[in-house]
Amino acid sequence: MMEENFFERVYEIVKQIPEGKVTSYGAIAKALGTARSARMVGWAMNASHKMEDVPAHRVVNRKGLLSGKHHFDGTNLMQQLLENEGIEVVDNQIVDFEKYFWEPKMDL
Repeated sequence: MMEENFFERVYEIVKQIPEGKVTSYGAIAKALGTARSARMVGWAMNASHKMEDVPAHRVVNRKGLLSGKHHFDGTNLMQQLLENEGIEVVDNQIVDFEKYFWEPKMDL
């Protein structure tokens, strides 16, 4: 099934995001060679919240907004996890987003 394989590839990238860094749904899609599939990356992240080895809190939208925060237990858990890694968040927005942005690279 193409979707399961796609989700696994998304998780492989997300597992590489260094602590204290974030990336976007679109950047992950681009690294996978499927630039238009940012929404599917979002679905993969939504499906990952029971996987402790996938740091889903490090994936945000292209403007640095915590758009996936409602998928985390507790209203501010995503923000707390990011702040624990030294990333400042104000009004669900990462401050200095470019400074914390990590560009994924996929070895295909």
